Amino acid sequence: MNISFHKYQGTGNDFIIVDNREGVYSGLTVEQVKFLCNRRFGIGADGMMMLNLKPGYDFEMIYFNADGRESSMCGNGGRCLVKFAWSLGMHRSMYRFLASDGDHEAEIDDDGTVSLKMKDVQGIKDYHGDFILDTGSPHYVKMVGGVMDYNVVQKGSDIRYSNAFNKEGINVNFVEQKDDDEIIVRTYERGVEDETLSCGTGVTACALVCYHNEIGFNNVTVHTRGGKLNVEFDRTDDDTYHNVWLSGPAEKVFEGSVTLKPPI
Repeated sequence: MNISFHKYQGTGNDFIIVDNREGVYSGLTVEQVKFLCNRRFGIGADGMMMLNLKPGYDFEMIYFNADGRESSMCGNGGRCLVKFAWSLGMHRSMYRFLASDGDHEAEIDDDGTVSLKMKDVQGIKDYHGDFILDTGSPHYVKMVGGVMDYNVVQKGSDIRYSNAFNKEGINVNFVEQKDDDEIIVRTYERGVEDETLSCGTGVTACALVCYHNEIGFNNVTVHTRGGKLNVEFDRTDDDTYHNVWLSGPAEKVFEGSVTLKPPI
């Protein structure tokens, strides 16, 4: 099978994207997707996405982790897929698409910034002084000092493979508070089983944990190893987070084609 693909990145979080509106790539196996995402033998990426047709929506987002398995929502991936949709001629003032966690809206600013509306989040669980929440994907958030010198791979792996999270897996974020409305985030991602340069749902989770206004509008700048993102949201007194928007760059890197051997 010959696959035409596009490579996109959002603050260093990189993805293989295919136009699957005709359904020709729907039969890819776990091993084939894993091969495509392999950085030494395939194209190389943190994950892979398919842009599918979906009645009532501009498109549907299907996301696969680098381990080849279909996975939960990816914030930076969603932003990159919106930019890809624009390149296909889908020019909208507001996009509406379906992902694994439900409906999403998105828009592209004049400077190319892509803003994605994330799911509402209700309640943040305290876990032995750290935090657990779901922003479309499950996240563990730990506040640390000197995060840029922190052993994210080892510490993240220890938490992700602990007895509490080993079966389903969890993304692990380490956060340093830089200012009232500014944080630094590093993330160990399940499915990649390594640190990524940025994680959209993780950045969102950390911004919610580190909100600076008890109730009302919040605007948090988030620094990652791959660049800067912004998270805006409203918090109500029932500990619910509404109108959660993740914003930042999403850029095409290159495009090409690759031939896959049939599955054995």
